Amino acid sequence: MHKTFLSEIFKQIIDEMDIGLHVIDEIGQTIVYNKKMMLMESMELIDVIDKNLLEVFKFKSDQESTLLQALHKGKETKNVKQTYFNNKGKEITTINNTFPLLINGEIRGAAEIARDVTKLEKLIRNNAARKGDTAYTFESIIGESSLIKEVIEHAKRATRTSSSVLIIGETGTGKELFAQSIHNGSARSASPFVSQNCAAIPDNLLESILFGTKKGAFTGSVDYPGLFEQAHGGTLLLDEINSLNISLQAKLLRVLQERSIRRIGDSKDISVDVRIIATINEDPIEAIANGHLRKDLYYRLGVVTLFIPPLRNRMEDIQPLVESFIADYNSLFQMEVKEVEGEVLSSFYQYDWPGNVRELEHIVEGAMNLIMDEESIEYAHLPFHYRNKFMFKHAKPIQLAAKKDSNPEKITSLKKYLKEAEKSYLKKALDMNSHNITKTAEMLGISRQSLQYRIKK
Repeated sequence: MHKTFLSEIFKQIIDEMDIGLHVIDEIGQTIVYNKKMMLMESMELIDVIDKNLLEVFKFKSDQESTLLQALHKGKETKNVKQTYFNNKGKEITTINNTFPLLINGEIRGAAEIARDVTKLEKLIRNNAARKGDTAYTFESIIGESSLIKEVIEHAKRATRTSSSVLIIGETGTGKELFAQSIHNGSARSASPFVSQNCAAIPDNLLESILFGTKKGAFTGSVDYPGLFEQAHGGTLLLDEINSLNISLQAKLLRVLQERSIRRIGDSKDISVDVRIIATINEDPIEAIANGHLRKDLYYRLGVVTLFIPPLRNRMEDIQPLVESFIADYNSLFQMEVKEVEGEVLSSFYQYDWPGNVRELEHIVEGAMNLIMDEESIEYAHLPFHYRNKFMFKHAKPIQLAAKKDSNPEKITSLKKYLKEAEKSYLKKALDMNSHNITKTAEMLGISRQSLQYRIKK
């Protein structure tokens, strides 16, 4: 009874451990396999327990299982990285401490304590693959509007220096396109361009990815150069900087000021020559007020500030953008679509494009997936979600504006019509909110900066 009680206690303790534990007996069969190990290797207990290790896991041809090395050779290993595959073909990377189990001087099994670094390993590989992957130049930016031309001109001037650049714009406006264009137009174009989305990675991983790690800094850590070192001599794009933890923003500010980084766990500084381009998808003043962005970091990053206008503010760019997307997907899909019908283009001019240029591209791509032998995009080809939003959210305001100029003999240019419709709609929204800028911007789903720009215009 006492042995059974102790056995249950040890089982619970082993399953509560935050590290993986895998033990095999003298013939290589699994006898202990805890919950953390199951989670790391995406396996169930029944898939592994009482089965030979090589029946369940596959190892690369140039590698031998560290567990089997411990069992067959008595080899003890510490902080060794190992990549292998489970029985479903999933790749797993762990940092292992492995040792033989001795009874009366004879090897009777082996045990492995493991930490999962699969995600970090993939991020390292992905970031390495992205170095130098800069497909866009200023010629890639489509648009004839005065707004977009002005931003392009300012961005071109920024290629002459290595000053930090802050690119402000809603999601889908093409901020990375501008960042790559600046890099490719600068003297750093032959050096690495490294991009990292700050919102996509947990803070504890992001610090390691940005600044790197020193072997032995923590259990399982290896010598790894961070993105600043990888981008040395080139450009580092930090996308959605307002998603970066405030404490990490302080460390980033130090790097910008001192032009050096310190790997996690290291005691020495490493000089880096990196141009920082950061993007933000909200008004930076609001981001500071809401605690999303440090004021001192904003001033340091915003040496050059570019505001990418939303698509609804440059409607005249819709047609050239659509033509460009059709050409791209004709090539990709081996199709011969020539145009969009007038009804489709008319709906595009009346829609407010919350997803901006990216949304327009996705709608063109979706429509071309529904085309059979037709040579033009018809209204019926447009994705249902777009037609639904357009009909129920945007029909009424346009109809209200249209009543002012219903006489066909007084039809003016489309640009003038859109300007008057926007003016009327903004006035109505401002009146409803007693001309409170913040409330009106929230109601319209735009930033205060964007609303103030529209009012001034």
